[in-house]
Amino acid sequence: MSSDISKREITKLNEFIEKGYSASYKLENNRLRDLKTDKTFGPKDVTLIETHRYEGQSSPKGTSIIYKIHTNDGRKGTLLVPSGSQAHLSLDKFMKDVSAKINK
Repeated sequence: MSSDISKREITKLNEFIEKGYSASYKLENNRLRDLKTDKTFGPKDVTLIETHRYEGQSSPKGTSIIYKIHTNDGRKGTLLVPSGSQAHLSLDKFMKDVSAKINK
C-alpha cells in the first residue's frame, strides 16, 4: 500500500474486507479494473454503496477517498484514491455516472 495511506484508511479497508468487500479496483481509461482479475467495468456496471473521505494530516488539500462498491458480476470491493492523486477529476466524472445506493 502507498505510504500516503493513513492508519484510519487501512482500518476502514480492513473493516470492509471482513464484511466481504475483498476486491480492489483502480480507475483506468474511464473504467474500473479489478486488480485481481483484470476485468473492467463501466459506470453502468457499478453500484456505489458508501463513500468515506479523509482529510490529509499535514494538508487539508490532501484528501483521500474510499469507495465501497458492488459490480454487476456480483463482486464487492473498494476503490481507494490516495491523497494528491491526479485521478480525482477522472474519478469524479466516472462516479457521477455510477448508480448510487448510499447507506447512511
